[in-house]
Amino acid sequence: MKASEQSWPMAADLYGEMQLEAHPPARHRWRDYLPGVLVTAIAALAAAWLADHYAVPIVLMGLLIGLALSFLSQDARTHAGLDLMSQTALRIGIVLVGARITAQQLAEMGPLPFVLLLLIMLAVIVVTTSSARLFAQDRHAALLAGGATAICGASAALALYSLIGDRRVDQARFTLTLVGITVASALAMTLYPVLAAQLGLNDAQAGFLIGASIHDVAQAIGGGFSFSPQAGEVATIVKLTRVALLAPMMILVALWLGRSGEGAIKNGGKMRIPLRLPWFILGFLAVAAVNSLVAIPEPVQTAAATGAQALLLLAIVATAMKARLHLLLDQGWRSFAPIIVATATSFILSLAAALSL
Repeated sequence: MKASEQSWPMAADLYGEMQLEAHPPARHRWRDYLPGVLVTAIAALAAAWLADHYAVPIVLMGLLIGLALSFLSQDARTHAGLDLMSQTALRIGIVLVGARITAQQLAEMGPLPFVLLLLIMLAVIVVTTSSARLFAQDRHAALLAGGATAICGASAALALYSLIGDRRVDQARFTLTLVGITVASALAMTLYPVLAAQLGLNDAQAGFLIGASIHDVAQAIGGGFSFSPQAGEVATIVKLTRVALLAPMMILVALWLGRSGEGAIKNGGKMRIPLRLPWFILGFLAVAAVNSLVAIPEPVQTAAATGAQALLLLAIVATAMKARLHLLLDQGWRSFAPIIVATATSFILSLAAALSL
């Protein structure tokens, strides 16, 4: 694998630690964003037109068109714009989704879904790590795959990689994990809403299943809204709860590495664990709090919902365009076993939990 391929992430990064460009300039000019923004916008408009004329989910069309146009991301001129669309558009869209969430909705869900969610996340990591030996895979690579699947996809993979270190999981394997998570998440966003409908799940059950089992934020929220607006709201709450649990999960992983005598990456002799919540989750919570205390006018809610749908579509298209699926052909199937195990475990447990709600 070339060095340029190793340094180029394959999926949208939730926290923004990863950059599409290997050596980005200190500051972009507005014209630097235009190529990537324009191709993303054109693809999103095409997805909207096809969805409207052929009665298919708009997010599914956006994903498929983005994957079909992924070759455009090989042009360095598109990098800044694709980063902007896949990261910033996603975050702003999540904040706007908060205009449709109230404290009453959280109260109606009750504490049980959140307890089940925590148990699912822990089980996914334990099962994936334990199964590594069965497929002759390194347990640290399995921990990386399981943790990324259980929490929030690419961002969790990057955070866990900062603890595990490249001496235990090399850059090529880390890149492979990102590619596998992207593909698994894309397939899940396509299949899970259909399976939920076939199984006769209601909006709350479908939203929990999708939010608890799909890896990346854009795909989880998009998959929820492709089932129904109500399912999308539940999926958003559940998925952002998983994201918020990244910090405590990082602490548990660091403690596990320390107890096994392997240590963790240190900075000045102190363990470096990110404990911050990203601004868009705080923004989501703030907007939802305002909506709970003061009734947001219906026109404002409608505008926020439309804006959120548009921004999430742009984020999904850009994410798909950044995927480099040809790397999958260079790896044996066993290399993907931890991701397959983690994805299957997450779906089965989430479905069982959804049926119990």
